[in-house]
Amino acid sequence: MPTTLFKFAVIALVWTLTACSPKFDWREVRGSDAPFSVLLPAKPASFSREMELDGVKVNLHMTAADADGLSFAVAYAKLDDAGKSAGVLAAMKAGMLKNIQANASKELNQSGTDIEASGNRQDGQPVKLVGRFVARGAWVYQIVVIGRDKALTPEVVDTFLTSFKTN
Repeated sequence: MPTTLFKFAVIALVWTLTACSPKFDWREVRGSDAPFSVLLPAKPASFSREMELDGVKVNLHMTAADADGLSFAVAYAKLDDAGKSAGVLAAMKAGMLKNIQANASKELNQSGTDIEASGNRQDGQPVKLVGRFVARGAWVYQIVVIGRDKALTPEVVDTFLTSFKTN
């Protein structure tokens, strides 16, 4: 389970890191098959993959963009049983922390839906991750931005995270 999530996240991260843009060109992106909208700083790419999260088989979709050395992504899936969303979100969170070999993480709110973590990419470069993990009905969402600590300014993180809305 975590290995599949790890491979999926690595593919997404590699894709987004290779498509760098020097400026933020915020644009609203709507889920083509999911009820959400978010601001992304560049033209996004989307892809999906079947995987298992906390024992639940899901078709995990991802929409991602990269700008100024930062990777922005929204991953989402529709569950057959909304009662399993807590376990699926916990598996998504654990997978993201494992992907960056997190050496420190903290919850940013009492509900535990927002996290901040520092760690390293596969090539050993230090990175910071800020993420939000949300369930709305049968839908689960992972909204994350990853990059160099200095590039991950509060303004950029706030613009991205607060722009995420479920319809």
